[in-house]
Amino acid sequence: MDRFTFAFFASILVFSVSLQAQNKFGFDIMVNALLSDQLDTVSSEVLGERLKNEKVVLLDAREVSEYEVSHLKGAVCIGYEHPDFSLLEEVDKDTPIVVYCSVGKRSEVIGEVLEEEGFTHVQNLFGGIFDWTNRGFEVIDQKGKEVKKVHPYSTAWGVWVNNYEKDYGSK
Repeated sequence: MDRFTFAFFASILVFSVSLQAQNKFGFDIMVNALLSDQLDTVSSEVLGERLKNEKVVLLDAREVSEYEVSHLKGAVCIGYEHPDFSLLEEVDKDTPIVVYCSVGKRSEVIGEVLEEEGFTHVQNLFGGIFDWTNRGFEVIDQKGKEVKKVHPYSTAWGVWVNNYEKDYGSK
């Protein structure tokens, strides 16, 4: 098979997978380019299944204004600029922890700090809350009500939010 034919079929495969996954073409490529691979990742689908049967500490590494618009049910906002690690004082170091943000970069940084602090089962949600909502998983607002909106961080990053309303919250 020549290079052109291989590239053509690879492009078709990537495009069809991205459509099926409900992420825009290039989303996974962008996320992979941002992440350093120093922290294990977990997909939205796998996390969704795990949350049905397993106790997992969910940490939102976005800022409070982003968290208040919507977050994963059961998540606690640890923040990014000034993370509140005191939230984990009572958490056993072997407890499964999943950290997320918009697409995974900020949560990767927070997750790496957690590993440095001795937490042994830390994972980063691949694609963050954007991937989670693009795949139709539930998010809730600060009152615990299910919503179909997500804080897109900025207009530039908002292009990756597909199925939910983009809500920039209060400034």
